[in-house]
Amino acid sequence: MIAHQAVLIAIGINWEGKRQVLAVEMVNRESQISWKEFLLRLKERGLLGVEFVVSDDHAGLKKAICAVLTEAAWQRCYVHFLRNALDYLPRKADDDCLQELRWIYDRRDIQEAQQDLAAWIGKWQGKYPKLVDWVEGNISETLTFYRLPRAHHKHLKSTNMLERLNEEIKRRTLVVRIFPNTESCLRLIRALCVETHETWLEDNRYLNMTFLAEQKKEALRLAA
Repeated sequence: MIAHQAVLIAIGINWEGKRQVLAVEMVNRESQISWKEFLLRLKERGLLGVEFVVSDDHAGLKKAICAVLTEAAWQRCYVHFLRNALDYLPRKADDDCLQELRWIYDRRDIQEAQQDLAAWIGKWQGKYPKLVDWVEGNISETLTFYRLPRAHHKHLKSTNMLERLNEEIKRRTLVVRIFPNTESCLRLIRALCVETHETWLEDNRYLNMTFLAEQKKEALRLAA
């Protein structure tokens, strides 16, 4: 009997600006329960001080993040969001519509993004009302990254860093195709993740966390 399994992976960036693979587990399927237990085990192992989480819009994962990482701001991956937007467009839609929506994520701050969004809505409401209504109801979840220092925007507005790791895992596991048991599959995936983790630790820092530390100090000063 052949059974499909889901791989749950968490990666993070520490206060030195280094990327790390935090956990890798296999479950029968992705669900709110499996993700919640995964995150709780991370906290039991010492994970704390999580300030920002990026993921896709998986309903179970989203609820688990809200339940377990209560102190963290959540960012919906904007790349997945733009892909989802295709479901609300006719097949032969104007290419400029989604291109202009994507530009909203390249603004300097949330004020510029909101101005561009208002202009985009005004331009496309009449032609693609279904898409515009959906965007208005959901886009705020993809703009959380504007709370971060500008230098961090391009790295933390999507799950691209995780997707690259996932692609390598898929490439290597497809060679084997069918594993004799769950343990053998997990061993291979964890070995790949350990390799990636060690490479990341040897690399130059991924983010300059000084920018975030200074932003937090300024926020505390203004609140005093």
